[in-house]
Amino acid sequence: MLSKSYLEFLINMNIPHSICLKDFDPGEKHGPERVALIVANILEKSDKCKATDIYIEPWVDKLQVCFRVDGVILPATELPRELGPNIIARLKFLANLLSYRQDIPQEGRIAQVDSLEGIEVRVSTFPTIHGERVALRLFRRENRQFILEELGLEPGVLKNLKDAIGERTGAILFTGPGGSGKTTSIYSCLSHIAKTEKTRRHIVTLEDPVEQILEGVSQTQVSPSTGFDFSLGLRSLLRQDPEVILVGEMRDPETARVAIEAALSGHLLFSTLHAGSSCGVISRLLEMGLEPYLLTSSLRLILNQRLLRKICSKCKSNGCADCNNTGYKGRLLLLEAMILSAEMRSAILQRADRTTLESVFVNSGGIPLVSHAIAAVKAGQTTREEVLRVLGSADCSAVFENKQGD
Repeated sequence: MLSKSYLEFLINMNIPHSICLKDFDPGEKHGPERVALIVANILEKSDKCKATDIYIEPWVDKLQVCFRVDGVILPATELPRELGPNIIARLKFLANLLSYRQDIPQEGRIAQVDSLEGIEVRVSTFPTIHGERVALRLFRRENRQFILEELGLEPGVLKNLKDAIGERTGAILFTGPGGSGKTTSIYSCLSHIAKTEKTRRHIVTLEDPVEQILEGVSQTQVSPSTGFDFSLGLRSLLRQDPEVILVGEMRDPETARVAIEAALSGHLLFSTLHAGSSCGVISRLLEMGLEPYLLTSSLRLILNQRLLRKICSKCKSNGCADCNNTGYKGRLLLLEAMILSAEMRSAILQRADRTTLESVFVNSGGIPLVSHAIAAVKAGQTTREEVLRVLGSADCSAVFENKQGD
């Protein structure tokens, strides 16, 4: 059944909560139409909650459905365990997956949800000891404006970013976990170039998937399952005479090498990398086999970012109807920016390890992400607990303790 806190959340959002255990008789046979209705209802609820992800997990005695809202996983409903195979089969059908294979991971997309206009769903299934688990990522193709000045960046960081995207060559790389706002930041950069520069530049993208349609930008969605991956797409794309390129992610050494070489040969490159920190991006690229001189010559800016929940302005984190009793409303962007200093370039050429790079970054005037987080707590924008939840490191706790002792 729906948890009390989440039931209140749905009521506050004026969301129908018709799916719960009492609605179903375990002995009743649920036909295709009934199962289709259940799946549609789950998707509709998630959209009204502005969830980014849906998780459907089988357990010994139930099927648990959870939504991720503002980066936090919330229990949505519990269903009879017997419904699991039928619900998952329905999702597989919509995503063109093999419904008869429950023993292997599968990935697919639902290009359009009938009851939800402008939403694409990425579907990932995974076998567990209790049955298949499904993770759904929702992409809302809204008529949304991406404005660089509205990201909430500090003035110095905004200036550095504008200076970097004004260049004709070089690489601007973003890092951060999934859901940290990297795509929004990059789209804002591309929109800024497309809409504000007097001389038009040819802007092209390779994405997986295309999350929003950008005016003035030629966007392409790769399809790794058919062999059209980032590496192949980028090599072919370079023959299209692009000037600004977005490669959604540097997933392998070949893509990273071609991308960085493109940044050195008359192209402005945007891309993402899973590394954990700005210095981690450099270490990761070196581990991928890129020569140090390629990095020192190409990297314009590295940005490491996270999203934190903001303290509710009405209740000041106590919890109220306006924030659905969470104490938080809205999100705050934290961003660590690295411009390669002379000392950093020297360290890269010497293949310094990550710890050394981090010391050089701080000693050269760089402000690490945790320092931005502490400043946000002091300013009353978020809480210590939220910082620890998102950054989640022993170093973060140690820094807070040191600050308290100052």
